[in-house]
Amino acid sequence: MFDFFVSLSPIYQALIASLFTWAITSLGSAVVFFFKEIRKGIMDALLGFSAGVMIAASFWSLLSPAIEMAESLDLIPWLVAFSGFACGGLLLYVGDKIYALAEKKKKRTKKDGPNIKRCLMLVVSITLHNIPEGLVIGVAFGSLAYNIPGATVLSAITLAIGIGLQNFPEGSAVSLPLRREGFSRAKSFFYGQASGIVEPISAIIGAILVMKVQTLLPYLLSFAAGAMIYVVVEELIPESQSNKKKDLMALFTLVGFSVMMILDVALG
Repeated sequence: MFDFFVSLSPIYQALIASLFTWAITSLGSAVVFFFKEIRKGIMDALLGFSAGVMIAASFWSLLSPAIEMAESLDLIPWLVAFSGFACGGLLLYVGDKIYALAEKKKKRTKKDGPNIKRCLMLVVSITLHNIPEGLVIGVAFGSLAYNIPGATVLSAITLAIGIGLQNFPEGSAVSLPLRREGFSRAKSFFYGQASGIVEPISAIIGAILVMKVQTLLPYLLSFAAGAMIYVVVEELIPESQSNKKKDLMALFTLVGFSVMMILDVALG
């Protein structure tokens, strides 16, 4: 099986690897089927956990690699990280304001259904996070065609496994909050796994355009980090802290941060 995988072109290797990461995202999204009742305490804890996951991922999976990649490409690391990070946050800020204006015109009431703004922000932020991850996988396998020092099939596979394991809590970070907002289990799962479908697409693009995409990757990584931090600060943490046991919810945030940090650092 391994020999067959190695014999494939980098594009097909990137596709298979990214389909694996998408499958793990779907597996994480499927946890919504195991909850018969959505209790506020449980969901607040999961929101806090998701916030910790996203904070850790924003640095170890996004900002730190962006800085290292900018240095290797002879770019200005702090400028690349800042510009991408700021644009990511500003994009969601502007989107938030646009939605607020549309909401006033529509004159929504409490009976209008789920909080669409929070749902959209969650899906968009995780999707933005998955796009550069897919590009990274594509670049990792695409670079094998150029015999770049340090670029091996095993290193690319390890990277894909690490990203895949990280995608499990990210899938649940989308589906569980959506379920809390009133979406059915099936729809929550659908949107959760859909947030990861961009990885195979972006992985193929990354493998095909590896030389050009390498220059863009630091900006895309930083951009996704800014979007994620905005969602965490604007939505996830305030919502989890609405629980009476604020200190316990804070601990769940620390647990989520620790889990993602261990995955990122241990698996590189």
